[in-house]
Amino acid sequence: MNQNLVSLIRSRVGNPSRVFLETETGKVFTYADVFALANRFANTLVRLGLKPGDRVAVQVDKSAEALILYLGVVAAGGIYLPLNVGYTLAELEYFIGDAEPHIVVGRPESHAGLAPLAQKLGVAHTLTLGTKGEGSLIDALAGASDQFTPVQREANDLAAILYTSGTTGRSKGAMLSHRNLFSNAETLASYWRFTSVDTLLHALPIFHTHGLFVATNVVLLAGAGMLFIPKLDPDLIVKLLPRATSMMGVPTFYVRLLQHPGLTADLVKHIRLFVSGSAPLLAETHREWEARTGHRILERYGMTETNMNTSNPYEGERVAGTVGFPLPDVALRIADPETGKVLAQGEIGMIEVKGPNVFQGYWRMPEKTAAEFRADGFFITGDLGKIDEKGYVHIVGRGKDLIISGGYNVYPKEVETEIDGMPGVIESAVVGIAHKDFGEGVTAVVVKAKDSALDEAAVLKALEDRLAKFKQPKRVLFVDDLPRNTMGKVQKNLLRDAYKDLYK
Repeated sequence: MNQNLVSLIRSRVGNPSRVFLETETGKVFTYADVFALANRFANTLVRLGLKPGDRVAVQVDKSAEALILYLGVVAAGGIYLPLNVGYTLAELEYFIGDAEPHIVVGRPESHAGLAPLAQKLGVAHTLTLGTKGEGSLIDALAGASDQFTPVQREANDLAAILYTSGTTGRSKGAMLSHRNLFSNAETLASYWRFTSVDTLLHALPIFHTHGLFVATNVVLLAGAGMLFIPKLDPDLIVKLLPRATSMMGVPTFYVRLLQHPGLTADLVKHIRLFVSGSAPLLAETHREWEARTGHRILERYGMTETNMNTSNPYEGERVAGTVGFPLPDVALRIADPETGKVLAQGEIGMIEVKGPNVFQGYWRMPEKTAAEFRADGFFITGDLGKIDEKGYVHIVGRGKDLIISGGYNVYPKEVETEIDGMPGVIESAVVGIAHKDFGEGVTAVVVKAKDSALDEAAVLKALEDRLAKFKQPKRVLFVDDLPRNTMGKVQKNLLRDAYKDLYK
């Protein structure tokens, strides 16, 4: 049996005339429309020389066509590589150079800068795709057949590479197989009770696991529909909620909606499920949402490398401040970070997971991959947690200094490198500080030369063209010295404690 994700999804579609996606402008795609366009994309990519296992890097704004392109790439046997639309050319040079895609698809307005870069890096074709269904990729579809049989793929063949962050070095490409994506979507669709009568309000980005794989693949496997809007827009969400049965969001969504006067219990009385993830949801937000709407948000826990690992129950108590129970087929344990010894219930240690959802390793990083897995196949997540007496998993911190801001991963080293290179800067330390709106606010603590006139505004201005917006500090603070331990290592925990009330 063909294990191609698209083949498996297509085998589940019960009603081809069911609306899969409707945009905020009223454009509608049925399941039949989606697969016809995905087939045209696949035929075009193959005509451009795409072979099974070739990468297709995509940095475009959210649109129906962009989402369907993902299905076309996977159907053609390609490896889909979504890139954050906030990445600068300097950042793209690393990702494209590392992944070596056969094709790069970018925004029409970015083509003048992207095309020469891609050509320099040996990319065969650089195409464009805009939000109104325009661009050279769309032009290339002329004459392409809407019939295509998904390329034969095995379960462990790669379907996607998503670059993820760490605290040191460069981003790592997490390799996700057809089985990784299918198994997790199948589990979630069942666990969260999605069916063909559901309509998901989709306001998430589609270059990220949450919006691309969790939301989209679950809807596809359930034969459900989506109201597909470009981004978080509280007014538009409030307008559309009466037409939805579910919504997936990051904590920022819920914080912003709580500030909207139109959010009432009556507005969401027919909603079946609100899901939150990608960053910790404050217990305060959880309680406020329930008081305002009558709904308890379902919080879950996942990673780029694993998709979803745990979830609060669909039926049963959804405990604020926890991420629920391990999903079916996912084994989760708490271990000593140094020795790997499994710890007793209630003890805090490293969260380790194993299951069909866990990725195939890091792209072209065999040593890093080996270091992140235990001998028995458990993946070391880097997150510290515990399991309470009822079996709920609590995330209490991170073994690494990874920052999650607005649902996006930011690793401090990259930001620090940019700041340290500025004239007048001696050194810097970047930490995440609790932020009601973003989960964590990227915060830079800088030591500058005695005669330097550098100030916060100058640092922020200098970073505008060097880092994606979500990586840019919310605040830049200046100190005489950074706190260090006896080994000379900066004690970021002390910085986090010192500025814990900065955004309150």
